[in-house]
Amino acid sequence: MPLEFGLWRVDDTPVRVATRAMPQESRLEQFIEADPGILGSPLLLIGRQVTTQYGKIVDLLGMDAEGGLHVLELKRDRTPREVVAQVLDYGSWVQDLTNEQIRDIYASYARGRGLPAELDEAFALRFGGSPPEVLNANHALTVVASEIDPATERIVTYLASGFQVPVNVLFFRYFEDEGRSYLARTWLIDETEAAAPPAGGKRRGKQEPWNGTDWYVSFGDDSDGRDWDDALRHGFVSAGGGDWFSRTLRSLPLGARVFTHIPKTGYVGVGTVFGEPQPFADALLDVDGETRRMADLPLKGTYRRAGDEADGTDEDRREWIVPVTWERAVPRARALWRPGFFANQNSACKLRARFTIEEVSRHFGLTEEG
Repeated sequence: MPLEFGLWRVDDTPVRVATRAMPQESRLEQFIEADPGILGSPLLLIGRQVTTQYGKIVDLLGMDAEGGLHVLELKRDRTPREVVAQVLDYGSWVQDLTNEQIRDIYASYARGRGLPAELDEAFALRFGGSPPEVLNANHALTVVASEIDPATERIVTYLASGFQVPVNVLFFRYFEDEGRSYLARTWLIDETEAAAPPAGGKRRGKQEPWNGTDWYVSFGDDSDGRDWDDALRHGFVSAGGGDWFSRTLRSLPLGARVFTHIPKTGYVGVGTVFGEPQPFADALLDVDGETRRMADLPLKGTYRRAGDEADGTDEDRREWIVPVTWERAVPRARALWRPGFFANQNSACKLRARFTIEEVSRHFGLTEEG
C-alpha cells in the first residue's frame, strides 16, 4: 500500500494536522496545470483535455527535459478496471505520436493562454535549452489520485514491476490547519524504479522531418583562430583542429543550404555551398569573380595549424574550408538568437528544427523559394 501520510505542526508541542477529503478531486487538474512542479520533477505541460484519435480525452499531457511524454490521468470515481484500462489505452496512442502531432497539440494548448506559440521556445523557457532532435523516445503513464483500492495497486505494480510498463500512481493528500490548505504527494512505486527502461528495450523516438537541403554549421569565431569577418567577406565556412571538428563539415554536399551559427552568439548567415571542402593551404575562393588562393588573401583570423603539412598518417588537424555563396549574412554584432533555437557541438549536421529555419529565414528576409 502507499506510504501513510502524516503532517505535523511544530509549536511547543507537535500537533498532528488532520487529513481531510479533497473538496473536489478534479481540482487537482487545475493545481497541476497552474504549477506542474507539484509533481516533483520539471515538466512542461503541452496539452489539457487532449482528444485522441480514438475519441478519448486525456486530462493532461506533459513533456520532460529529454523530450519524453507524460500522460497524467485523474482517477476520479472510476473503478480499478476503468482507470487502468483507460491509461493503458492512452499509452497505446501516445507512443505513436509524431513530432508534427506533438507540436500541433502544443500549439492548440498554447493558443489563447498567453504562452509562446512554438514548442521550441516554450521548451527553452522551461528547461533552459532547445528541445532534443528526437521527441517521444519514451513516455510515462501516471494515474493521479487521492487514494486507490487494493486491486488498482496490485494491477499497477504487476504491470510496472513485472513487465516494465511505464505506469505509476501519484497520490495527493489534502490537509487543513488554521484556515490554510496543504497538499502532500507520494508515489506508489519509487520514481527511479519506475523510470528504469526495460532490459534490451529500444527507444523509438520521433524526429522532425528533414527537407533534404538545410544544414546547420557551427562557426567557432575566436580571438586566436578563425574570424567571422573573413568568412562574411570572402564566402566560406571552416572547421579544424582535429578529425572530430572537421569531419562533419567535410561532409557538406554541393548545393547544401547552410544556416551558420556562432556558438553563444547566434545565427549570422544563410548561404549555399558551391565548392568542395579543401584544406586551408590549398583552398581556392571566388573573390569579385576571380579565383584566389585563400592563403594569399588579407585575413583577420589564423587558419594555419600545427600539422598542416601532415602526410595523412596522424590525425588531421588542418583547417578545412568550404566555399559558400551567402544569401544573407550579417556581422557578428547583429547575430540573431532566440530561446528554443537549435544549436549543436558538431561543426555541421542536418538541420531539422522547423522553428529555427522559419524564424531565421524570416529575420533574414529569405523567401521559401530562396
